[in-house]
Amino acid sequence: MVSTAVLVAVGDELLSGIRREGNCARLARALHDAGWRVLRVEIVPDDLPCIVEALTRWVGKTDLLVLSGGLGPTHDDKTRYAIAEYLGCGLAVDDALYERELSRYRGASLEKPIERSRSTQGLIPVDSLGLYNPAGSALGIYFERLGTKVWSFPGVPFEFAAMAAQEIFPLLSKTTRTWRSVGIVGVPESLAAQRVADVIADERLRISILPSFGLVEFVIRGEQALVESAVRVTRERFKDDVLPEGCATLPEAVLVTGREKGLTLSCAESCTGGLVGAALTGVPGSSAVFMGSAVTYSDEAKKKLLGVKQALLDEHGAVSGPCAESMARGVLALYETSFSVAITGIAGPDGGSTEKPAGTVWFAVAWWNGDEMKSYSFVRRFEGERDLVRERAVRVALITVWRRMRERL
Repeated sequence: MVSTAVLVAVGDELLSGIRREGNCARLARALHDAGWRVLRVEIVPDDLPCIVEALTRWVGKTDLLVLSGGLGPTHDDKTRYAIAEYLGCGLAVDDALYERELSRYRGASLEKPIERSRSTQGLIPVDSLGLYNPAGSALGIYFERLGTKVWSFPGVPFEFAAMAAQEIFPLLSKTTRTWRSVGIVGVPESLAAQRVADVIADERLRISILPSFGLVEFVIRGEQALVESAVRVTRERFKDDVLPEGCATLPEAVLVTGREKGLTLSCAESCTGGLVGAALTGVPGSSAVFMGSAVTYSDEAKKKLLGVKQALLDEHGAVSGPCAESMARGVLALYETSFSVAITGIAGPDGGSTEKPAGTVWFAVAWWNGDEMKSYSFVRRFEGERDLVRERAVRVALITVWRRMRERL
Protein backbone atom coordinates (compact mmCIF):
# COMPACT_ATOMS: atom_id res chain seq x y z
CA MET A 1 0.00 0.00 0.00
CA VAL A 2 1.08 3.58 -0.65
CA SER A 3 1.93 5.57 2.46
CA THR A 4 -0.06 8.79 2.86
CA ALA A 5 0.70 12.20 4.31
CA VAL A 6 -1.08 15.44 5.15
CA LEU A 7 0.83 18.70 5.60
CA VAL A 8 -0.59 21.67 7.50
CA ALA A 9 0.98 25.14 7.55
CA VAL A 10 -0.03 27.42 10.43
CA GLY A 11 0.02 31.19 10.07
CA ASP A 12 -2.19 34.23 9.47
CA GLU A 13 0.58 35.68 7.31
CA LEU A 14 0.20 32.77 4.88
CA LEU A 15 -3.55 33.24 4.53
CA SER A 16 -3.18 36.99 4.01
CA GLY A 17 -0.53 36.58 1.31
CA ILE A 18 2.07 38.53 3.30
CA ARG A 19 4.26 35.42 3.21
CA ARG A 20 4.23 32.59 0.68
CA GLU A 21 4.01 29.04 1.98
CA GLY A 22 7.06 27.01 1.00
CA ASN A 23 7.78 24.52 3.79
CA CYS A 24 4.92 22.15 3.06
CA ALA A 25 5.39 22.53 -0.69
CA ARG A 26 9.02 21.44 -0.51
CA LEU A 27 8.25 18.54 1.84
CA ALA A 28 5.38 17.47 -0.42
CA ARG A 29 7.84 17.18 -3.31
CA ALA A 30 10.21 15.05 -1.21
CA LEU A 31 7.35 12.78 -0.16
CA HIS A 32 6.09 12.54 -3.74
CA ASP A 33 9.56 11.63 -5.02
CA ALA A 34 9.76 8.87 -2.39
CA GLY A 35 6.52 7.31 -3.57
CA TRP A 36 4.20 8.67 -0.88
CA ARG A 37 0.75 10.05 -1.62
CA VAL A 38 0.15 13.53 -0.21
CA LEU A 39 -3.59 13.72 0.52
CA ARG A 40 -3.74 17.41 1.42
CA VAL A 41 -1.64 20.50 1.89
CA GLU A 42 -3.60 22.96 4.04
CA ILE A 43 -3.12 26.39 5.56
CA VAL A 44 -4.84 27.26 8.84
CA PRO A 45 -4.77 30.51 10.83
CA ASP A 46 -3.00 31.18 14.15
CA ASP A 47 -6.15 30.08 15.91
CA LEU A 48 -6.18 27.36 18.56
CA PRO A 49 -9.59 25.84 17.65
CA CYS A 50 -8.62 25.71 13.95
CA ILE A 51 -5.38 23.88 14.69
CA VAL A 52 -7.20 21.44 16.99
CA GLU A 53 -9.81 20.86 14.28
CA ALA A 54 -7.08 20.05 11.74
CA LEU A 55 -5.54 17.53 14.14
CA THR A 56 -8.92 15.95 14.87
CA ARG A 57 -9.77 15.72 11.19
CA TRP A 58 -6.57 14.02 10.04
CA VAL A 59 -5.21 11.93 12.92
CA GLY A 60 -6.27 8.35 12.23
CA LYS A 61 -6.82 9.02 8.51
CA THR A 62 -3.24 9.34 7.28
CA ASP A 63 0.10 7.73 8.05
CA LEU A 64 1.95 11.00 8.48
CA LEU A 65 0.81 14.47 9.59
CA VAL A 66 3.27 17.36 9.66
CA LEU A 67 2.54 20.82 11.04
CA SER A 68 4.65 23.83 10.12
CA GLY A 69 4.72 26.95 12.29
CA GLY A 70 3.33 28.28 15.53
CA LEU A 71 6.13 27.12 17.87
CA GLY A 72 7.88 30.45 18.48
CA PRO A 73 7.89 32.57 21.66
CA THR A 74 5.24 35.16 20.74
CA HIS A 75 1.53 35.54 21.50
CA ASP A 76 0.40 34.22 18.11
CA ASP A 77 2.39 30.95 18.36
CA LYS A 78 -0.36 28.54 19.42
CA THR A 79 0.51 25.15 17.94
CA ARG A 80 1.94 23.67 21.13
CA TYR A 81 -1.17 24.65 23.07
CA ALA A 82 -3.41 23.19 20.37
CA ILE A 83 -1.54 19.88 20.48
CA ALA A 84 -1.87 19.78 24.26
CA GLU A 85 -5.62 20.44 24.02
CA TYR A 86 -6.01 17.76 21.35
CA LEU A 87 -4.09 15.24 23.48
CA GLY A 88 -5.96 16.30 26.62
CA CYS A 89 -2.81 16.90 28.62
CA GLY A 90 -0.80 19.67 30.20
CA LEU A 91 2.51 21.19 29.13
CA ALA A 92 5.94 21.16 30.73
CA VAL A 93 9.34 22.56 29.84
CA ASP A 94 11.77 19.92 28.59
CA ASP A 95 14.77 21.41 30.38
CA ALA A 96 17.24 18.72 29.36
CA LEU A 97 16.48 19.10 25.65
CA TYR A 98 16.37 22.88 25.84
CA GLU A 99 19.77 22.89 27.53
CA ARG A 100 21.09 21.02 24.52
CA GLU A 101 19.69 23.78 22.29
CA LEU A 102 21.10 26.50 24.51
CA SER A 103 24.57 24.95 24.56
CA ARG A 104 25.04 25.97 20.91
CA TYR A 105 24.70 29.63 21.90
CA ARG A 106 26.87 29.73 25.04
CA GLY A 107 28.95 32.91 25.08
CA ALA A 108 27.17 34.35 22.07
CA SER A 109 24.92 37.39 21.92
CA LEU A 110 21.85 35.20 21.48
CA GLU A 111 22.40 33.21 24.71
CA LYS A 112 20.33 35.50 26.95
CA PRO A 113 17.37 35.98 24.55
CA ILE A 114 17.18 32.24 23.98
CA GLU A 115 17.34 31.58 27.72
CA ARG A 116 14.47 34.02 28.24
CA SER A 117 12.42 32.02 25.72
CA ARG A 118 12.84 28.75 27.64
CA SER A 119 9.40 28.99 29.26
CA THR A 120 7.69 29.06 25.85
CA GLN A 121 9.99 27.53 23.23
CA GLY A 122 10.92 24.69 25.58
CA LEU A 123 7.28 23.93 26.45
CA ILE A 124 6.11 20.48 25.31
CA PRO A 125 2.76 18.66 25.80
CA VAL A 126 3.44 16.00 28.45
CA ASP A 127 1.95 13.22 26.30
CA SER A 128 4.35 13.97 23.44
CA LEU A 129 8.10 14.03 22.81
CA GLY A 130 10.24 17.10 22.39
CA LEU A 131 12.45 17.19 19.30
CA TYR A 132 15.90 18.73 19.05
CA ASN A 133 16.07 21.64 16.63
CA PRO A 134 19.51 21.63 14.92
CA ALA A 135 19.02 25.04 13.30
CA GLY A 136 17.13 27.13 15.87
CA SER A 137 15.94 27.21 19.46
CA ALA A 138 12.23 26.27 19.41
CA LEU A 139 11.75 22.58 20.18
CA GLY A 140 9.76 20.44 17.79
CA ILE A 141 7.00 18.09 18.95
CA TYR A 142 6.19 14.47 18.10
CA PHE A 143 3.40 12.11 19.07
CA GLU A 144 1.62 9.09 17.61
CA ARG A 145 -2.09 8.34 17.85
CA LEU A 146 -4.55 6.11 15.98
CA GLY A 147 -1.79 4.95 13.65
CA THR A 148 -0.78 8.47 12.60
CA LYS A 149 2.71 9.82 13.27
CA VAL A 150 2.48 13.55 13.97
CA TRP A 151 5.39 15.99 13.78
CA SER A 152 5.27 19.70 14.50
CA PHE A 153 8.21 21.86 13.37
CA PRO A 154 8.95 25.60 13.59
CA GLY A 155 7.88 27.54 10.52
CA VAL A 156 11.17 29.39 9.93
CA PRO A 157 12.15 27.85 6.56
CA PHE A 158 15.73 26.83 7.36
CA GLU A 159 14.64 25.40 10.73
CA PHE A 160 11.77 23.47 9.15
CA ALA A 161 14.10 22.09 6.48
CA ALA A 162 16.68 20.98 9.04
CA MET A 163 14.09 19.27 11.22
CA ALA A 164 12.41 17.58 8.27
CA ALA A 165 15.79 16.23 7.17
CA GLN A 166 16.43 14.99 10.70
CA GLU A 167 13.02 13.46 11.42
CA ILE A 168 11.12 12.76 8.18
CA PHE A 169 13.68 11.93 5.52
CA PRO A 170 14.87 8.71 7.24
CA LEU A 171 11.31 7.40 6.77
CA LEU A 172 11.35 7.98 3.04
CA SER A 173 12.89 4.64 2.23
CA LYS A 174 13.26 3.39 -1.30
CA THR A 175 10.09 2.12 -2.90
CA THR A 176 9.14 0.29 -6.06
CA ARG A 177 6.77 3.16 -6.87
CA THR A 178 8.13 6.03 -8.91
CA TRP A 179 7.09 8.94 -11.10
CA ARG A 180 8.23 10.45 -14.38
CA SER A 181 7.47 13.64 -16.24
CA VAL A 182 7.01 13.99 -20.00
CA GLY A 183 6.82 17.49 -21.52
CA ILE A 184 5.00 18.07 -24.82
CA VAL A 185 5.45 21.31 -26.77
CA GLY A 186 2.87 22.98 -28.97
CA VAL A 187 0.06 20.42 -28.64
CA PRO A 188 -3.25 21.52 -27.04
CA GLU A 189 -4.14 19.76 -23.79
CA SER A 190 -7.28 18.09 -25.15
CA LEU A 191 -5.50 16.73 -28.23
CA ALA A 192 -2.56 15.55 -26.14
CA ALA A 193 -4.89 13.69 -23.79
CA GLN A 194 -6.71 12.03 -26.71
CA ARG A 195 -3.47 10.80 -28.22
CA VAL A 196 -2.60 8.82 -25.06
CA ALA A 197 -6.13 8.04 -23.90
CA ASP A 198 -5.28 4.36 -23.37
CA VAL A 199 -2.35 5.27 -21.11
CA ILE A 200 -4.51 7.64 -19.07
CA ALA A 201 -7.22 4.95 -18.76
CA ASP A 202 -4.82 2.46 -17.14
CA GLU A 203 -6.12 2.27 -13.55
CA ARG A 204 -2.77 0.99 -12.32
CA LEU A 205 -1.29 4.42 -13.06
CA ARG A 206 -2.01 7.84 -11.61
CA ILE A 207 -1.56 10.53 -14.27
CA SER A 208 -1.73 14.30 -13.91
CA ILE A 209 -1.94 16.57 -16.96
CA LEU A 210 -0.40 19.98 -16.26
CA PRO A 211 -1.02 22.47 -19.07
CA SER A 212 0.71 25.82 -19.38
CA PHE A 213 1.26 28.21 -22.28
CA GLY A 214 2.78 26.22 -25.14
CA LEU A 215 3.53 23.18 -22.98
CA VAL A 216 1.64 20.19 -21.60
CA GLU A 217 3.31 18.08 -18.92
CA PHE A 218 2.24 14.51 -18.18
CA VAL A 219 3.21 13.37 -14.66
CA ILE A 220 2.97 9.57 -14.53
CA ARG A 221 3.03 7.74 -11.19
CA GLY A 222 2.90 4.06 -10.29
CA GLU A 223 4.99 0.90 -10.13
CA GLN A 224 8.32 1.47 -11.81
CA ALA A 225 7.88 -1.00 -14.69
CA LEU A 226 4.42 0.35 -15.54
CA VAL A 227 5.64 3.95 -15.41
CA GLU A 228 8.60 3.25 -17.68
CA SER A 229 6.33 1.52 -20.21
CA ALA A 230 3.85 4.43 -20.16
CA VAL A 231 6.67 6.93 -20.65
CA ARG A 232 7.98 5.02 -23.68
CA VAL A 233 4.53 4.95 -25.28
CA THR A 234 3.93 8.64 -24.58
CA ARG A 235 7.29 9.75 -25.92
CA GLU A 236 6.84 7.69 -29.10
CA ARG A 237 3.43 9.20 -29.83
CA PHE A 238 4.78 12.74 -29.47
CA LYS A 239 8.25 12.12 -30.89
CA ASP A 240 8.29 15.40 -32.83
CA ASP A 241 7.14 17.50 -29.89
CA VAL A 242 8.49 15.80 -26.76
CA LEU A 243 11.17 17.43 -24.62
CA PRO A 244 14.45 15.52 -24.25
CA GLU A 245 14.59 12.67 -21.77
CA GLY A 246 14.90 13.99 -18.23
CA CYS A 247 13.87 17.55 -19.11
CA ALA A 248 10.83 19.02 -17.36
CA THR A 249 11.26 22.62 -18.54
CA LEU A 250 12.01 24.46 -21.77
CA PRO A 251 15.27 26.03 -20.50
CA GLU A 252 16.52 22.54 -19.66
CA ALA A 253 15.49 21.30 -23.11
CA VAL A 254 17.31 24.16 -24.87
CA LEU A 255 20.49 23.56 -22.88
CA VAL A 256 20.45 19.77 -23.21
CA THR A 257 19.86 19.98 -26.97
CA GLY A 258 22.58 22.60 -27.32
CA ARG A 259 25.10 20.46 -25.44
CA GLU A 260 24.22 17.34 -27.44
CA LYS A 261 24.70 19.15 -30.75
CA GLY A 262 27.64 21.33 -29.73
CA LEU A 263 25.67 24.56 -30.22
CA THR A 264 25.84 27.89 -28.40
CA LEU A 265 23.18 30.54 -27.89
CA SER A 266 22.92 34.28 -27.27
CA CYS A 267 19.89 36.53 -26.73
CA ALA A 268 18.88 40.08 -27.52
CA GLU A 269 15.98 41.22 -25.36
CA SER A 270 13.93 44.39 -25.27
CA CYS A 271 10.46 44.03 -23.71
CA THR A 272 11.45 40.91 -21.74
CA GLY A 273 14.30 42.74 -20.04
CA GLY A 274 16.62 39.75 -19.62
CA LEU A 275 14.02 37.15 -18.62
CA VAL A 276 15.15 34.67 -21.28
CA GLY A 277 18.71 34.88 -20.00
CA ALA A 278 17.48 34.52 -16.42
CA ALA A 279 15.46 31.41 -17.33
CA LEU A 280 18.47 29.79 -18.97
CA THR A 281 20.99 30.68 -16.27
CA GLY A 282 18.60 29.30 -13.63
CA VAL A 283 19.68 25.84 -14.84
CA PRO A 284 23.04 24.56 -13.52
CA GLY A 285 25.66 24.14 -16.24
CA SER A 286 24.03 26.66 -18.58
CA SER A 287 27.37 28.26 -19.41
CA ALA A 288 28.18 25.33 -21.69
CA VAL A 289 25.55 26.62 -24.15
CA PHE A 290 24.37 30.09 -23.16
CA MET A 291 27.00 32.75 -23.81
CA GLY A 292 25.16 35.92 -22.84
CA SER A 293 22.26 38.30 -23.33
CA ALA A 294 22.11 41.90 -24.52
CA VAL A 295 19.23 43.75 -22.83
CA THR A 296 18.62 46.61 -25.25
CA TYR A 297 15.48 48.28 -23.96
CA SER A 298 15.97 51.65 -25.61
CA ASP A 299 16.51 52.45 -29.27
CA GLU A 300 19.91 53.91 -28.39
CA ALA A 301 20.96 50.61 -26.80
CA LYS A 302 19.80 48.71 -29.86
CA LYS A 303 21.90 50.96 -32.06
CA LYS A 304 25.03 51.09 -29.89
CA LEU A 305 25.21 47.46 -28.77
CA LEU A 306 23.64 45.59 -31.67
CA GLY A 307 24.23 47.84 -34.65
CA VAL A 308 20.55 48.44 -35.45
CA LYS A 309 20.44 51.27 -38.00
CA GLN A 310 18.54 54.50 -37.34
CA ALA A 311 17.10 54.33 -40.85
CA LEU A 312 15.61 50.92 -40.07
CA LEU A 313 14.05 52.26 -36.88
CA ASP A 314 12.68 55.28 -38.70
CA GLU A 315 11.09 53.15 -41.39
CA HIS A 316 9.81 50.14 -39.42
CA GLY A 317 10.01 51.05 -35.73
CA ALA A 318 11.59 49.12 -32.85
CA VAL A 319 8.65 46.71 -32.69
CA SER A 320 8.99 45.14 -36.11
CA GLY A 321 10.36 42.14 -37.93
CA PRO A 322 13.29 44.01 -39.47
CA CYS A 323 14.33 45.36 -36.06
CA ALA A 324 14.04 41.92 -34.43
CA GLU A 325 16.19 40.37 -37.17
CA SER A 326 18.77 43.14 -36.90
CA MET A 327 18.92 42.56 -33.14
CA ALA A 328 19.31 38.80 -33.62
CA ARG A 329 22.07 39.28 -36.17
CA GLY A 330 23.82 41.85 -34.01
CA VAL A 331 23.90 39.67 -30.91
CA LEU A 332 24.93 36.62 -32.97
CA ALA A 333 27.98 38.55 -34.15
CA LEU A 334 28.61 40.09 -30.72
CA TYR A 335 28.82 36.77 -28.88
CA GLU A 336 29.94 34.65 -31.86
CA THR A 337 27.38 31.94 -31.08
CA SER A 338 25.76 29.25 -33.22
CA PHE A 339 22.25 30.62 -32.68
CA SER A 340 20.64 33.76 -31.37
CA VAL A 341 17.11 34.81 -30.51
CA ALA A 342 15.76 38.35 -30.28
CA ILE A 343 12.58 39.76 -28.75
CA THR A 344 11.13 43.23 -29.16
CA GLY A 345 7.57 44.20 -28.35
CA ILE A 346 4.99 46.17 -26.40
CA ALA A 347 4.33 44.45 -23.09
CA GLY A 348 1.75 47.09 -22.08
CA PRO A 349 -0.40 48.30 -20.61
CA ASP A 350 0.65 51.52 -22.41
CA GLY A 351 2.57 52.17 -25.60
CA GLY A 352 0.32 50.37 -28.06
CA SER A 353 -1.35 51.69 -31.20
CA THR A 354 -4.02 50.55 -33.64
CA GLU A 355 -1.41 48.88 -35.83
CA LYS A 356 0.67 47.59 -32.94
CA PRO A 357 -1.55 47.07 -29.88
CA ALA A 358 -0.18 46.20 -26.45
CA GLY A 359 0.81 42.55 -26.46
CA THR A 360 2.44 42.72 -29.91
CA VAL A 361 5.82 40.97 -29.79
CA TRP A 362 8.24 40.30 -32.65
CA PHE A 363 10.73 37.45 -32.48
CA ALA A 364 13.74 36.63 -34.62
CA VAL A 365 16.22 33.79 -34.81
CA ALA A 366 19.63 34.07 -36.45
CA TRP A 367 22.24 31.41 -37.18
CA TRP A 368 25.28 30.71 -39.30
CA ASN A 369 25.04 28.73 -42.53
CA GLY A 370 28.73 28.27 -43.17
CA ASP A 371 30.08 31.82 -43.45
CA GLU A 372 26.66 33.24 -44.25
CA MET A 373 24.37 34.62 -41.54
CA LYS A 374 20.71 33.63 -41.85
CA SER A 375 17.68 34.93 -39.97
CA TYR A 376 13.91 35.10 -39.99
CA SER A 377 11.26 36.81 -37.86
CA PHE A 378 7.62 36.36 -36.86
CA VAL A 379 5.06 38.14 -34.71
CA ARG A 380 2.72 37.07 -31.91
CA ARG A 381 -0.01 39.03 -30.19
CA PHE A 382 -0.64 38.10 -26.57
CA GLU A 383 -3.62 38.93 -24.40
CA GLY A 384 -3.31 39.77 -20.72
CA GLU A 385 -1.41 41.96 -18.31
CA ARG A 386 2.21 43.04 -18.71
CA ASP A 387 3.74 40.19 -16.71
CA LEU A 388 1.73 37.60 -18.61
CA VAL A 389 2.79 39.06 -21.98
CA ARG A 390 6.44 38.96 -20.94
CA GLU A 391 6.13 35.42 -19.57
CA ARG A 392 4.53 34.18 -22.77
CA ALA A 393 7.14 35.93 -24.88
CA VAL A 394 9.88 34.10 -23.01
CA ARG A 395 8.07 30.81 -23.54
CA VAL A 396 7.71 31.40 -27.31
CA ALA A 397 11.38 32.38 -27.61
CA LEU A 398 12.52 29.21 -25.84
CA ILE A 399 10.19 26.97 -27.85
CA THR A 400 11.44 28.54 -31.09
CA VAL A 401 15.10 28.16 -30.18
CA TRP A 402 14.61 24.55 -29.05
CA ARG A 403 12.87 23.56 -32.27
CA ARG A 404 15.50 25.32 -34.42
CA MET A 405 18.32 23.66 -32.47
CA ARG A 406 16.72 20.27 -33.01
CA GLU A 407 16.50 20.95 -36.73
CA ARG A 408 19.90 22.66 -36.74
CA LEU A 409 19.08 24.96 -39.61
